[in-house]
Amino acid sequence: MVSSAAKPRSTPPQSGPGKGAAVRDAGTRGIPVPWQLAGLAALFLGLAAALIFSGAAAARSVADPGVLVRWGLPVSKAIHNVSLATVIGGLVFAVGILPQSLNGRSHSARGRETTKDNAGPEHPAFTRALAVAAVAGAVWTLSAIAVLVLTYADVAGQGLSGDPAFTQALVYFMTDIETGQAWLAVTIIAAVVTTALFGVRSLGGLALTLVLALIGLAPAALIGHSSSSSDHEGAINSLGLHLVGVSTWVGGIIILALLSGILTGPKAGAATDITEPTLRRFSALAGFAFVLVFASGVINASIRVTSWSDLVGSAYGQLILAKTAAAVVLGGIGFMHRQWVIPQLGRKGSTMSSRRVLWQLVLAELLIMGATSGIAVALGRSAPPQPTELAPNASPAFILSGYELPPELTPERWFTEWRLDWIWVGVALFGLVTYVMGVAKVRRRGDSWQWFRSLNWIIGLVVLTYITSGPPSVYGRVLFSAHMVDHMALTMVAPIFLVLGAPVTLALRALPARGDGSRGVREWILVFVHSKFSQLVTHPIFAAANFAGSIVLFYYSALFGFAMRDHVGHELMNLHFLLTGYIFVLSMIGTDPLPRRAPYPMRLLLLLATMGFHAFFGVSIMGGTGLLAADYFGNLGRAWGPSALADQQAGGAVAWGIGEVPTLLVAIGVAIMWSRSDQRETKRVDRAADRNNDADLAAYNDMFAKLAERDAKLAERNKLEGR
Repeated sequence: MVSSAAKPRSTPPQSGPGKGAAVRDAGTRGIPVPWQLAGLAALFLGLAAALIFSGAAAARSVADPGVLVRWGLPVSKAIHNVSLATVIGGLVFAVGILPQSLNGRSHSARGRETTKDNAGPEHPAFTRALAVAAVAGAVWTLSAIAVLVLTYADVAGQGLSGDPAFTQALVYFMTDIETGQAWLAVTIIAAVVTTALFGVRSLGGLALTLVLALIGLAPAALIGHSSSSSDHEGAINSLGLHLVGVSTWVGGIIILALLSGILTGPKAGAATDITEPTLRRFSALAGFAFVLVFASGVINASIRVTSWSDLVGSAYGQLILAKTAAAVVLGGIGFMHRQWVIPQLGRKGSTMSSRRVLWQLVLAELLIMGATSGIAVALGRSAPPQPTELAPNASPAFILSGYELPPELTPERWFTEWRLDWIWVGVALFGLVTYVMGVAKVRRRGDSWQWFRSLNWIIGLVVLTYITSGPPSVYGRVLFSAHMVDHMALTMVAPIFLVLGAPVTLALRALPARGDGSRGVREWILVFVHSKFSQLVTHPIFAAANFAGSIVLFYYSALFGFAMRDHVGHELMNLHFLLTGYIFVLSMIGTDPLPRRAPYPMRLLLLLATMGFHAFFGVSIMGGTGLLAADYFGNLGRAWGPSALADQQAGGAVAWGIGEVPTLLVAIGVAIMWSRSDQRETKRVDRAADRNNDADLAAYNDMFAKLAERDAKLAERNKLEGR
């Protein structure tokens, strides 16, 4: 891992004579293949040691599936995890780190040496990264199939068999059991990603492939210990963040090791040495990944291990301590990268010793990560100290929502009842840190940034955290009225502050432009802003229709029940309504760049239309006599507060009230912007008149004078002709 610490210039540590001949020439040809394979060996050694230590591979006294399943399943999972991480790492390098071609241009199709924009030959590092990712994708697909079959055998407590009954039961497991459905989904995603890796070379297509590969991490987070923890949503979210960070970090290190010879080798050529920019770009990404991995790991462990005695006195807790120690060591190696090696590579005439130290440190990371990945797989096979089975006397609320009913809602509890949603907490922290870094960079350059924008961005993130982790979220699971507060604030309050923060404008000012043919964050922002998709979703009419119409489609369909019962549905609901509100407000009062902006009169007309629509929606809910998502709200067993139907009708009033006030404020903002626009236009015309001595006005008056003279002559001619 390459840390994101500061970069003081200092002398890199010199390698001692005992490092071995195998890595002494790493400065010129990278990490030798045998040492790269040693990282894979470390994975299996760490896995075997952890399984033996925890007893997870020991024979069961009842329904033992056999030694092949007991050992084959964790080995298959280890191969699955590493291959998936390699796919993600290869795509990350291709999409955001490596140049696509040797002459700094981009290809538009696979297999072409040149294109209509004269892209030139594909860069060998880019080619190798995608080739490695494609091979890893094939391994990922095969290992996912193996995990699927072995997981069924493990759950059923029987060995592998070609018996038709085994096959029939396996099909039932894949189609009707949650764990089987999850691994079937992973297998399908892996196959699609692998196919794309063999056929796609456009950066846009590869970016979509990367998104799909990241989606492939979701099923693993939704099953296993996390799905049955006491705080199951906190465990799922923290594990999901952990998997994203680990896959990016580990996959990046694997790709870096496999590219070590080509970044500086004869294939790339001295004139195209990209070692330093590659390390620098991966450094920033790996720094965020390290923080994400460490923080999410601590959160997830604290949910499963609730006491010090469980941490130090159980095999599960001791494996967690071993993983934590390895993460700290890897963080230290990353700090060495950033502190010593990268500054040396960035200097002219950098010595081979600095490059040798670089690849030796990457090799050390690879070995430690291999062993740690094995421990992680064994940890997933070990039973945590806390029980993971649903209690036989579980309440209806716990069965439906995963949590016990909160206490009766009172005014003060609108501030005190919290349940942190770690995905949105992570989003808010990431948004805060990157925004502050961007402002600092802009101001260091001598440019100004309005404090009003920064204040609005911070307020927006605080409001977003309150909505997704505070009382609106907690009580929104049991009260329709609180849910409506949550929804309306998410789609109409938080977006106003976030839009006024102008994050895209700040990013375009703070991030440097790249000139080597690779796409960084800045380039991807510009690609997205000017894309056909952006032109569609930000079109004022589409944004308004989506903003208003999606409410009806959501609440009067099965989507509402899905969002209340299922964790994935709930998170997708939050994401959809936040983005819907953000895009609508951005099209009305935003200053960030957009493909198209509506005239001010149209903006006011669209705002009035949405206000009327929200009023109609709120009134219809208030007058409704049928309970929405009745199988959920009608079965929670809530003994306090109004009835479910009365609470729903109160929620309609909330939708009407909260829907009107923010929309009215946005309308006032549009009117102010319209007025200021007219004032700016008037000042511009006045300045132009001052510069040319009212030439435009003189020409205008002269035109009317000529018209009057022409009319006079025409009248005189008609008079002479007797007309």
